[in-house]
Amino acid sequence: MSKKVLTLFFLLLLIALAPHISTATPKLDFYQLKIYHLSTADQETRVDQYLSKAFIPALHRAGISSIGVFKPITDPVKATEEKLIYVLIPFASRDDFFKLDARLQKDKQYLLDGADYLDAAYNIAPYNRIETILLDAFYKSPKYSLPQLSAAKKDRVYELRSYEGPTEKISANKIRMFNTGDEVSLFKRLNFNAIFYGQVVAGTAMPNLMYMTTFENRADRDKHWDAFTKDDYWRKLSAMPEYQHNVSKGNTWFLYPADYSDI
Repeated sequence: MSKKVLTLFFLLLLIALAPHISTATPKLDFYQLKIYHLSTADQETRVDQYLSKAFIPALHRAGISSIGVFKPITDPVKATEEKLIYVLIPFASRDDFFKLDARLQKDKQYLLDGADYLDAAYNIAPYNRIETILLDAFYKSPKYSLPQLSAAKKDRVYELRSYEGPTEKISANKIRMFNTGDEVSLFKRLNFNAIFYGQVVAGTAMPNLMYMTTFENRADRDKHWDAFTKDDYWRKLSAMPEYQHNVSKGNTWFLYPADYSDI
């Protein structure tokens, strides 16, 4: 077969396959991070019961297969600190998030199983406040991932980070560092077991981005971050002039997954 004929053959093949080749940007997850603020052990027990017996099973029935529930790794010396429960819900779309409440109200089993929480009296509320943060997934990591860990859940360290930016434009620059600069792939290459990366689209601290990485234990976490800071690609990326001064405030929370967490 001559070179011209071969070229023509592949050209015709591409034309035939063109309608079946998708060039669309992959759909991005939409995340809700709910944070329960609690004062007492009784409130913590009631929220745990609600989440494990009513809320999470209802979300499973609604087609959401993986819900993360996390608690702070606390300093035993700080016995009076506020109790918190973090709930991460990955939605396939924003539309799914906005339809969830109506869907739950039609779930009779959910209403029955969650009655203690849902019908709580005003003077014995199961929590003080609920904080909600909504996030769009990064296009470099469009879907959440389940961590590949072997340690018992109580020993794991899940690290939730947020990077606030001084302006929307500068915060977008930090997000480009993860996407175009490929910081996401660096985390993947170094096996940080990231669950999600997201741009905050609604929350108390904006502009902002958040992500969560996971480790077998604290020593494993420290080992990974040591490798990260010494990595040649990170040193090159972090030194690039276009990515300077793009974080005004960073926060880190160390968490562990509840026994009934899917993630």
